Amino acid sequence: MIKLKEITDILENWSPLESAEEFDNVGLLVGNAEAIINKAIITIDTTEEVIEEAIGNNCNLIITFHPIIFNGIKKFNNKSYVDRVVSKAIKHNINIYAIHTNLDNNPKGVNFKISQKLSLKNLEFLIPKEGKNLGMGMIGELNEELSEIVFLDFLKSKLKTNFIKHSKFIKRKIKKVAVLGGSGSFAIEDAIYAKVDCFVTSDLKYHDYFKAENKLLLVDVGHYESEQYTKELILEFLNKKIPKFACIISKTNTNPVNYF
Repeated sequence: MIKLKEITDILENWSPLESAEEFDNVGLLVGNAEAIINKAIITIDTTEEVIEEAIGNNCNLIITFHPIIFNGIKKFNNKSYVDRVVSKAIKHNINIYAIHTNLDNNPKGVNFKISQKLSLKNLEFLIPKEGKNLGMGMIGELNEELSEIVFLDFLKSKLKTNFIKHSKFIKRKIKKVAVLGGSGSFAIEDAIYAKVDCFVTSDLKYHDYFKAENKLLLVDVGHYESEQYTKELILEFLNKKIPKFACIISKTNTNPVNYF
């Protein structure tokens, strides 16, 4: 048995709330800091299915990457999935804690984990925060240079996806790679400035691909696909810091995007 505040203190020592982006909504979203936690479940998104999974596994804490609440809620009338999720969590005494862009900015956070999965070395921040050991995105080098087609196949294998969108091939080998989990179009210019061969991210719009201008290969692997290993990252951290604390990874695939 452990108090929720003890768990959140450990998480916030790792990824402080103040290191999150201004638009974000991180921290304890639903619940009581003094609650005794039996078991936690880790998810990318908090959906109704995840609440049911938490109930079924006797978990009274959900640690979510994407906050279920971004804007203020003025009514609880079960008309939106957010209302239903929050209402059901409260009804079943389930606490919800969000760790999002503060984990993105962590030097050993989301993008470090992606870099590990791609076996990138000589890591540095893509967009470092001035005067702090924090930053958005990572740059690293592959163990060996790969042709563009071989690299895309490598990405598909490592990120468990059969669908990748990319800009026009630049007709050169891929060695230096930038990664940014989630929506990363805002960092295209930073990737070009860093002279990487490829920028791996997600949520690129039609006109974003023109920005490549044959200077780098832009690759959109999908939002969920780029962040899927975040659950594993959080579990590994908690197992190390609180080894006797019962914590599991959600088996619910919360990716709202389907491919045909």
